[in-house]
Amino acid sequence: MNSSSATWGALFDWDGVIIDSSTHHEESWERLAREIDKPLPEGHFKKSFGRKNEFIIPEMLNWAKEPAEIRHLSLRKEALYRDVVAERGVEALPGVRTWLERLRAAGVPCAVGSSTHRENIQLSLGIIGLAEFFQAIVTSEDVKQGKPHPEVFLTAASRVDRAPERCVVFEDAFVGIEAARAGGMKVVAVATTHPPEELTAADRVVRQLDELEPAQLAKWFA
Repeated sequence: MNSSSATWGALFDWDGVIIDSSTHHEESWERLAREIDKPLPEGHFKKSFGRKNEFIIPEMLNWAKEPAEIRHLSLRKEALYRDVVAERGVEALPGVRTWLERLRAAGVPCAVGSSTHRENIQLSLGIIGLAEFFQAIVTSEDVKQGKPHPEVFLTAASRVDRAPERCVVFEDAFVGIEAARAGGMKVVAVATTHPPEELTAADRVVRQLDELEPAQLAKWFA
């Protein structure tokens, strides 16, 4: 089959879906907080899952209000994240490679749609060696609106030449599931960040992606 013979597309969030990076991100926020001598509110990390830094810094952490300062802190946080990744390494979540191989064999085009920064994804992709599976990567730099706005997934759908209503989004975060729904897409939730019973807004919930077969999801578009 050619690389895009299926009539539907697969759109992936990154952190918590493709890679297990939560401890890396949490550590980078803690390093930044120490660096600038600011407090981190209790439970901030889980509440901010899937959000852009441009929302987290002023609205959730209340660290800055000026756009230039927000941008400076955001870029510093991501540089610290890459330091942590370089120190600790990073791995694809169990089942990810198998699922991407199945999608490729079925001719389903795949794209990333993430709130994280492009440099982070490129670094991690190089480490885990999965770049060949993605036809497009859409990151925070490519969109104006962060999740739960659907812009990142709508952009990713257009990059793989599929209508939004013929795409399945793979997400772990509530705001990401909300974004996919707002874009008119089907959603498979991966129970890495939240327990399965909390992911009721999804069409299907899995603990890891290799529980799925492309033919099962293709039935949604028959």
